[in-house]
Amino acid sequence: MKEILAVIRINKMNETKKALSDAGFSGFTAAGKVLGRGKGLVDYQLIKGAQDGYQEAISQLGHGPRLIPKRILTLVVRDEKKELAVQTIMKTNKTGNPGDGKIFILPVAESIRVRTEEKGDTTLD
Repeated sequence: MKEILAVIRINKMNETKKALSDAGFSGFTAAGKVLGRGKGLVDYQLIKGAQDGYQEAISQLGHGPRLIPKRILTLVVRDEKKELAVQTIMKTNKTGNPGDGKIFILPVAESIRVRTEEKGDTTLD
């Protein structure tokens, strides 16, 4: 089993949930608003907002890197479904611009369904 942890843009969350569900991944966990940043030092949306005259954006411009709001989506899949899940997330979230997100793939040692105490891959069905 693999855990797929995806950090994505806020505005891509609904589209990503639908795409995963359509691909057969009905079980996943989404964390609300999280803050972070990659190696880039520029929030292009903030700069565009400031250029367009939005006071909220202008007030946030300052010195040093800012944390950007994102969403985190986590799902655990069977090993043979890993590539489909990753490609579904990639296809839905890739815009070609900085800030499209990151996907991390981690091994899962074991899973247990609390209600029935089943273990292993059967807990994913």
